[in-house]
Amino acid sequence: MDIKTGFFYLFSAVLLFAAFRVITARNPVYAALYLVLAFFQAAAVWILLKAEFLAISLVLVYVGAVMVLFLFVVMMLDIDTAALRAGFWKHFPLAALVGVVIALEMAAVLMGGFRPAIEPKVGPAVAQVAQTTGQAVAQVSNTKELGKLLYSEYLYPLEIAAVLLLVAIVAAIALTLRQRKDSKHMDPGLQVKVRKADRLRIVQMPPVVAAPQPEPAAAAEGAKA
Repeated sequence: MDIKTGFFYLFSAVLLFAAFRVITARNPVYAALYLVLAFFQAAAVWILLKAEFLAISLVLVYVGAVMVLFLFVVMMLDIDTAALRAGFWKHFPLAALVGVVIALEMAAVLMGGFRPAIEPKVGPAVAQVAQTTGQAVAQVSNTKELGKLLYSEYLYPLEIAAVLLLVAIVAAIALTLRQRKDSKHMDPGLQVKVRKADRLRIVQMPPVVAAPQPEPAAAAEGAKA
């Protein structure tokens, strides 16, 4: 086993552990952090597969933006985890059945890609053409070709995904800006509409104030004393 294969098994093992902890962690903040770890391990696996652009996109977009947004939303919403775990075991059989079906479908699709391919016997002329073609393909930039494909053939799905992400961000902000009794905030609209007469009132007072005169009852008691 070479070094590349060893790194692949290492990253895959950490990825499976992080994915398992995402669905088993009791604290949603810990689940989000484990999901960040899973994204990093998936990016490392993509780097081993020479898909550098996808790996960097996963780290920058999902870890740097989407997961940070999810983490802030989870921390701000103050989710009651006890109420969410109340019906866990009630729906566990159905969830386990769906998970097993999805795992079998993925295994049926992916197991064909791990079978060793049988290389056909070709002549020296065909081998020379294949070698030349491989060298030409190696000089092509994956990022450039992916950008051409995204902004030409998949332009509308890309715009729809951007709109959905924008709606999700606006919805998260709207949920976190709910009214709370224990928070003190100022209304910018009222601050803009304020006038000088509402905040400051000038009162005229005489420069000399006379001493207060004692009451008759208090003066009589003082004279008796």
